[in-house]
Formats: sequence, C-alpha cells, structure tokens
Amino acid sequence: MDPQPFVRLSIGQIGLKLPGGNARTAAQLCHCEIRLGGFPVQIAHVPLIHSSEFNLDPFTNVAVFSLDESDLKALATPGCFRAPRSYLEVVVYLGRFGVHCGIAGRKRLVGVFRVEVGSEWHEGKPVLLHHGWTGIGKGEARPELHLRVKLEADPRYIFQFDDEIVLNPQVVQLHGSSRQPIFSCKFIRDKRPSQTDALGGQYWSSSGSEEKDMEMRRERKGWKVVIHDLSGSAVAAAFMATPFVPAPGCDTVARSNPGAWLIVRADTTGSSESWQPWGRLEAWREAAPVASKDTVRLRLHLLPERQDDCVLVSEAPLSIDKGGEFFIDMDRQAPAAAGAPAAEHCAVSLGAACVGGGFVMSCMVQGEARKSRPLVQLAVRHVTCREDAAMFVALAAAVDLSVKACRPFRRKPAKKYGSSSPDPLELDA
Repeated sequence: MDPQPFVRLSIGQIGLKLPGGNARTAAQLCHCEIRLGGFPVQIAHVPLIHSSEFNLDPFTNVAVFSLDESDLKALATPGCFRAPRSYLEVVVYLGRFGVHCGIAGRKRLVGVFRVEVGSEWHEGKPVLLHHGWTGIGKGEARPELHLRVKLEADPRYIFQFDDEIVLNPQVVQLHGSSRQPIFSCKFIRDKRPSQTDALGGQYWSSSGSEEKDMEMRRERKGWKVVIHDLSGSAVAAAFMATPFVPAPGCDTVARSNPGAWLIVRADTTGSSESWQPWGRLEAWREAAPVASKDTVRLRLHLLPERQDDCVLVSEAPLSIDKGGEFFIDMDRQAPAAAGAPAAEHCAVSLGAACVGGGFVMSCMVQGEARKSRPLVQLAVRHVTCREDAAMFVALAAAVDLSVKACRPFRRKPAKKYGSSSPDPLELDA
C-alpha cells in the first residue's frame, strides 16, 4: 500500500507576557486567532504568564493543520488578490471573544506573529519553525508571545468505498489518479441471535431494556459488515451489538439507550470464526434547536485487551442532513477523551496507534437521505499491516450505517417517489 504525503503543522506551548501587567489586566481574557490561507480560522485561549517561572504543557497543541500536496501548492501560488507570500498568522487579542448574552464580545488587538510558508514545507522533514519568546505589537515595551510551531511529515493511506455499503462494494485505495482494490465489503442483515451478542455483552450492558424493545417491535438489529481481503479471507467486521430502538414515547434513538456496534478483527490464526474485540461504537440522535437540523452523535470506546475498562477516545456529532467527519485524533478530542489515562489505554489497545498522540484516522460520510461512499484516511504510523487498515475500514462502515440506523422510525415504510428501487434499510423500520 502506497501512502499519500501529508504535512502536519502544530502550534503549542502558547503563553503571553504583558508589559506592566496588573490585577486588572490579569483578570481579562486573552485569546488568539490562528490563520492559514484556505483553512478555517482556529481560536485558542492564551494563558497570561506573570513570572519567569512558567510551565507550559510541551505535548498539548492549541491548533493543528493537516496539509496535502494540493494545499501546499495553493499556499505557494499567490492568487490575484493574495499577498506575494503566504503566512501562518497568530493574531493575539485581549478581551472577550464570541457572543455573550447576545452581545458580541469586545476585544483589543495585542499583536501578530507570522511564519512565512517556505520551501521546507514541501520537504517532508521535521522542522521546528519557531520555539521560544518573540515580541509582538508596537512600542518599546512590547508584549511577548511564547509558542512552538512544528512541521512534520504525516503520510496517510486513503481508502474509499466504491458504492453504498449495503450494496457490498469494493474498498479501493486512492493514490493520485489510481484506484487500487484492497478489500471487499459484505453487508448482512441477520436478526437471529449469534455468538457475537455474548461477546459484546461481556463489555457492555444493554440497559436492561430487552423486554420493552420486544414489546415495541420496532427495531433495527442484526446488521453486520464483514471486510475481506483480496484472497477472500475475513479480516475485520462490525456487528450491531445493541439494537437501534426508539425511546419510549418517541420515534428516535435516544442517548439514554443508544444503538451500538462491536468492532472486531480476525484472530492471529486468521479464522473468521473467532474474533478479537477492539472497540465499541455507540450512536444516537440528538434533537436540534428550532430551525436547525438534528445530529447523530457517535461515541467510540476502545476495549483494551485483557482489561475491563472501556476507554473513550472519540465523540463527535454528524449532521443528519449533510453528514460530516468522524475521527480519532488525540489533538482534537474533548478533554475527557484526551487525558493521559485515555492515551495510555489507547496505546495498550491499539499498540502503536496512539503512541505520540496526533491523528489516527478519519472518515467522511453523507447524511441519512444521501447515497454515501465513505472516504477513510489513516495515519501510516498507525498501520502495521492490512489487517490494521481493515479494522478502521470496518469502523468507517459502522459510522456510515449508524447515520442510517438513527433515522426516525415509522409505523409503515415511507414511499419514495421517483426511485427505481426501494431503500433496503427501510425494511427494518
């Protein structure tokens, strides 16, 4: 498998010293906007440093940009209205940001730090672009900003499902204009109890709602996705371990009783009859405020081998209308998911997959009413063999099907006008 080159730009260890600081200044909020042409602006809190003795976390990044070849080319090619050179900008403000009680926050510019986009960005070698203090703003007694700006290669494997998962597509690897088949995907709907139910039960309970679910007689269960290599051997799979059922009194899957998938891989003997559990993906539908679209929230726990604790490593919402991105990235997780214990357990469960943190995987999926061919990106350093890649492909399939499984339940399948064939997943409603 040939990876595609990516560059990871990280900004961390950020802090600010203000000249003649006093209690009033110390009470104010300080933040920065981190800008790079063609990317969304990232906003981060900037702690104020009041003494020469300070301790800034050397591992936590406040912003991370992932750039592929096209991004680097665009940054190196000024447009008609762009400056002759491109820069990474860290714009520091003093005061509130965002909206508070309906009123836009006031902020005052402190200064701007810039790093020019140079030829070293294309070389793929680790480069420390800046580390330490630098003066920003105007005047003799200027504020000082401390930060670390690091550039390093982060090559990735990119895979895509050739068609919708329920149509048993091939999974191809993308490299430039080539599309090389790597895996095949088989979707199965089996409503009979299986040995995998017992496997999932040892890691998670189903909230004791089996009897109520049976009375409802409205559930989506028994979905399976099995990933095969080119020889036809099953190497990874996703099993629906907990049915997707509507909450009492409504027609949607609720947070109180989410549906769940067990992500597994074939054991070391290569037998598809014996699976090793790796992770559990939960999904439910969250109602949105008025005039907004609902979301499907996904939560991934890892199941460390020979340990009882399940470790949260990712939680993300996806739009039911447009879909979105689900990811495992230790630089982008919520505080509860990115702490040291989670990283340690992640390393135990994934081996090299969490060592050093950073990006692990992402998948892009479409909304509940759209045809979806999930696009999967994997960090090369976290894939030691094709079986590793297959495991993440199975996870991506579960993410995509979770969006469909969280659709509202109806008493009768809805008729789709103008469609030549019915949606096979509607048969479960």
